[in-house]
Amino acid sequence: MNGFRKPALAAAAVALAIGGTLAVSSASAAPQAPTGSTATTTAWAKVSAAGALLGGSGVTGVSHFGNGRYNITTTANLGECALLGTVNTNGGSDPGPGSSSVLVGKVSSNTLFIRTATPSSAGSAAVDSDRPFSITIVC
Repeated sequence: MNGFRKPALAAAAVALAIGGTLAVSSASAAPQAPTGSTATTTAWAKVSAAGALLGGSGVTGVSHFGNGRYNITTTANLGECALLGTVNTNGGSDPGPGSSSVLVGKVSSNTLFIRTATPSSAGSAAVDSDRPFSITIVC
């Protein structure tokens, strides 16, 4: 027998001799390394309501092609990435009323479609409206 088993057997014999019970576990207290890969921010962009790229990383272009409609081209393969977007004020320059929303979707392996709207406003702006926004791509 090796040295590790002798103390365990001795403890079991003492516990049984005094009428106790013995709990046995094969679990280790050693920390386990995480499995899989860690997600990182692959690209991000801050875009004005007019479609100007105000800041970003991993973005090669922004196209504003309709009321509240934008395409963003990235250097990343979007594959199984998380696409996050939010409408923002870009320093208070957006006086839009009430709530606003953003839709982010994949057009191709490296292009996103963004649609901004102001659902609480009246008239045609209730569906699509040019709004400043930010996007983050996490892979």
